[in-house]
Amino acid sequence: MSIALAHEEDFVINPLDLIEQFVTANDWAFDRRSDDELAVEMPGKWCNYSLYFAWREDMGAMHFTCAFDMKVPDAKRPVICELLVAINEKLWLGHFGLWEDEGVPMFRHTSLVNGADGLSPEQVEDLMDIAMTECERFYPAFQFVIWGGKSAKDAVACSLLDTVGEA
Repeated sequence: MSIALAHEEDFVINPLDLIEQFVTANDWAFDRRSDDELAVEMPGKWCNYSLYFAWREDMGAMHFTCAFDMKVPDAKRPVICELLVAINEKLWLGHFGLWEDEGVPMFRHTSLVNGADGLSPEQVEDLMDIAMTECERFYPAFQFVIWGGKSAKDAVACSLLDTVGEA
């Protein structure tokens, strides 16, 4: 069974063009690898993040990843997988995964952007803000597990502590 609606216009706006404008305005290093791929280096509080955007016009979907500048040692992968499950239970949008070949943790999200105007500037800002917020919030949890020897449960609990006031 196929579901289809009649469209007056078949032209689809490539959301990577908008993202490239956003990245340029923030003066971040980027590489537009093709019409369908964009790689960006974005500074963060804990590390520089490697962003990757892939556009699939046939699906009307834009895939986004935000990878940490960190490698998970093979011996720590089982507890990192536990950590990923614990973290993902706390998220509303997107999820964390582990790039198997490289052992790099990353935030991932796919947006369906078909519609009247495609992706809006506000949606780009929201996507980047959500990714940065979640990566900055949970970066220490990965460090606690990899270098601190903490359990996944303890690492997530430390990451979710809300600080009050200033030191």
